Amino acid sequence: MLYVSRGEAMRRREFIRLVSGAAAAWPFTVRAQQTDGTRRVGVLMPYAKDNPEAQARIAAFLHELQRLGWTIGRDLQIEFCSAHVCF
Repeated sequence: MLYVSRGEAMRRREFIRLVSGAAAAWPFTVRAQQTDGTRRVGVLMPYAKDNPEAQARIAAFLHELQRLGWTIGRDLQIEFCSAHVCF
């Protein structure tokens, strides 16, 4: 009969506990790392939505993003916010 010391048995139990805990947590870790590829951008502006300056800046920003190959809704979401509201 093989004799295992008390210390060895404890280390073995700790190892089994560690491995089983990692195996149980692994699916959650994999799921957390998956992304849909959509980037989110928040833009804080000191202008109201209907301000002509704000509209001109937003148009220039969106034009430059499109020129760089970004497509809003497909790989980019933008939330514009003024000092009081998001639009």
